[in-house]
Amino acid sequence: MGPTADRELKAPPGGRDWTVQTADAIESAVAAVRDKTAVPLTTVARVVVYGLLAAVLGVTVAVLLTIGLVRAVDVSIPGDVWSAYLTVGGIFTLAGALLLRKAAASSRQVRKEAVSRE
Repeated sequence: MGPTADRELKAPPGGRDWTVQTADAIESAVAAVRDKTAVPLTTVARVVVYGLLAAVLGVTVAVLLTIGLVRAVDVSIPGDVWSAYLTVGGIFTLAGALLLRKAAASSRQVRKEAVSRE
């Protein structure tokens, strides 16, 4: 081996070994970059995945409830199925008109507040 193999490498008397300091500096830089890039991206990816999952489940539940409502109305109202479709369609039309009216009123209120601030 050689004369240096018999000697142990020791830290300089003034402090830590420069290799340990360099390794710690690199590790802290990598951790800082990871915390500023990978962690927010992971959070965004989770929000997107869970949001899409909730949207798909919400649409599925809405469709199944609509089918159940049409069947229940079809059983309770005598006659053909068109009367059930007409009834459920009327309910949805009224609900949509009420929501649209509420949205328009809210929009007018926001515009009034914006004008009064100017």
